[in-house]
Amino acid sequence: MTTALARFDRWIRNEFVEHNTKLEEAYFAERREVLDGRPELDRIKRALVAEGDHLIGGILAEDALPVPEREKYQLLGMVGYHLAACRRHESAAADAAALSAAWSLALRLGSSLGVAPRFVFAHQAMYNPAVGGRFQTFTSLEDEAVFLTNNGLGVFAYQRAAAAVHRITAIGVSSPFSGHLLEAARVALDEVLRFNQVLANSLDVDRFFFNVRPYFKSHRVGNAEYRGVNAGDFSAINELDVLLGLTSLRDPFYQNVLTEKYAYVTPEDQTRLRAIGSEEPLLAQFLREAEAAPNPQLTRNAQLFLDVCRAHGAAYTYHHHKLVLPFLVEPAKTAPPGRLSALTSSGPPLDVVVSGLSHLADLRSARDRPGKPSARHSLDRLRELISVHPGDDHRAPLTSSAE
Repeated sequence: MTTALARFDRWIRNEFVEHNTKLEEAYFAERREVLDGRPELDRIKRALVAEGDHLIGGILAEDALPVPEREKYQLLGMVGYHLAACRRHESAAADAAALSAAWSLALRLGSSLGVAPRFVFAHQAMYNPAVGGRFQTFTSLEDEAVFLTNNGLGVFAYQRAAAAVHRITAIGVSSPFSGHLLEAARVALDEVLRFNQVLANSLDVDRFFFNVRPYFKSHRVGNAEYRGVNAGDFSAINELDVLLGLTSLRDPFYQNVLTEKYAYVTPEDQTRLRAIGSEEPLLAQFLREAEAAPNPQLTRNAQLFLDVCRAHGAAYTYHHHKLVLPFLVEPAKTAPPGRLSALTSSGPPLDVVVSGLSHLADLRSARDRPGKPSARHSLDRLRELISVHPGDDHRAPLTSSAE
């Protein structure tokens, strides 16, 4: 790490956190998203902008950017943290000159990596090197750490589930090894649900709404506006959707989901998203073999497969009903009218975003809605085909009890 990079890293981990935490405590004391016209707070906002600009300018002047892709991506995240904090505190909204160094470096890194030139969820979970037991954060508030830790653990669990399901495509759904892999996927998805439950029970609604959520807003980098952070910006959950057979790439809605998130995932996840439709879904494989020649091994694996589908739907449905709705939709009802347009990180109004997330929950839990079919019929057909074999006690609906 060069001298300029080391100085910037130290600042992000220390003064940057102190500035943001002081501002957040002041906002929270008055239950306001931001406070203006307070000299003591305005001084902190100006310091945040100026110190970050000076340090990033030093990196550009040194002109010795990291060579490894991983280190470039980590640096993009740190620059993005600075830009997101400036946007969050509305401290440089009308002063592009104060952000020109950060914009220049972010655009240079984003172009080199082929990703959006801002920090994304991967910078908080998968590319966030810890020093002395602490990873990079915006603040020292406990609720931010709770949010990032449990979301990050959920992502890693999703990745384990997707990796296990991927292995099955090479050995076939009736292989005895596939049963082991399906068990591993189910355990991982049960962990996703558990991390979501911990998050729902530990995170303070007001702290999240006033002090964590605002850092995820969209903001400009150069002449373009880039949408904010979404905790779903990783490929594993989509790999599961498609490989299990719960969603279809022929669905325009789902195509749009993949297209929209592409620039906001890591370079390696972009590769996975491009290849997401290259394998036959497991559901189609199970149906084909069960129709042709059902056997005890296939039946056992199919039962495990149905468990995996159920666990996938339950984890996401819980997330939607116990995290999205109570932590975002409910608090938004009391937000000032002038703030409603900026509540989501994705750009569209909150009701549009929530409607899309609800549709995803239906697809992942195989719940049909009028005009919006899911994989329910195919899953029911598989259940019928294997019901003639002993041991079929998996007749419970795939939906979660969260509703």
